Amino acid sequence: MSASMDSKLIPDSAATGGAPALTALLHHPLVRPLAALALLLLIDFLLVPGFFKLEIKDGHLYGALIDIINRAAPLMLAALGMTLVIATRGVDISVGAVVAISGAVASILIGGKMVVVDGVSQYVSNVPMVWALCAAMGAALLCGAWNGLLVAGLGLQPIIATLILMVAGRGLAQLLTDGQIVTVYYKPFFFLGGGYLFGLPFSLYIAGGMFLLLALLMRKTALGLFIQSVGINPVASRLAGIRTAALIFFVYMFCSACAGLAGLMIASNIKSADANNAGLLLELDAILAVTLGGTSLAGGKFSLVGSVIGALIIQTLTYTIYSLGVPPEVNMVVKSIVVFLVCLSQSPEFRRMLRMSKS
Repeated sequence: MSASMDSKLIPDSAATGGAPALTALLHHPLVRPLAALALLLLIDFLLVPGFFKLEIKDGHLYGALIDIINRAAPLMLAALGMTLVIATRGVDISVGAVVAISGAVASILIGGKMVVVDGVSQYVSNVPMVWALCAAMGAALLCGAWNGLLVAGLGLQPIIATLILMVAGRGLAQLLTDGQIVTVYYKPFFFLGGGYLFGLPFSLYIAGGMFLLLALLMRKTALGLFIQSVGINPVASRLAGIRTAALIFFVYMFCSACAGLAGLMIASNIKSADANNAGLLLELDAILAVTLGGTSLAGGKFSLVGSVIGALIIQTLTYTIYSLGVPPEVNMVVKSIVVFLVCLSQSPEFRRMLRMSKS
């Protein structure tokens, strides 16, 4: 429905008491994720002392909300990339491995060696940091190209194609680091994941910039329409002249690029590369964030805003569990329950059974 048609409907609904408008609002796909996020925040407000308290230290904002946003930024990036993949009826379970590879490449190249400048000892990067970051992102793009080639070029099932890189990629990251944690000593690198700009975490600007770029591409070009078309019916899209294989190849490269950027942020935040644990199970959190945001695993329509909200829900849930002193293992159980409920909500057969039971 066009914007002009929407504007005509709003006054009519308002004249009749606003009931149709309220019904449409309650059925908006973002209502459920927003309600879930609001419920979590309410629980934190009631059970976690000083949850909404913000204070300024050294010119930066500090508080639980800032912590959640900062920790959620890598997941936001991974979820944005995963959104496009899922919209084309695919899935990428190699995201965590790409995070590990990206962080390992950057940490090895940057490292940090001590030199004496004007009588003062300081650490410098092994190679210029710009080149190290480019190499890390290049490695991530190669991973995306590999996944895209297997899925779009050879026609492998996405879960099988990306499973190969999920296993091999983690092993490759461990080979690069010799199975050890590679520590970074170069301070400018720390700003990427732990720095602040205008009082807010710099990682938030990175995630926000990627979101705005992607939103512009989806709304101001035909790319969003093509992705939806491929997700709904790839055969019809190809017959209509859409280069389906090229589009699928692009979304897998973009997903890996987002994962590579998330890997840089994580390595910067922990000041090291941990190939064994960096990005571990991040792909599952990304898939959960996308589905929580209202994107269907069956492909087609998607919501970038919903994926960002889903990432915030997951990080807020994790923070709540830890703050309440619940064992970390419970976090996985809670997430599994959430996944189960999301799958039920997206099941046409389950919704049909509910309607029948009500009638």
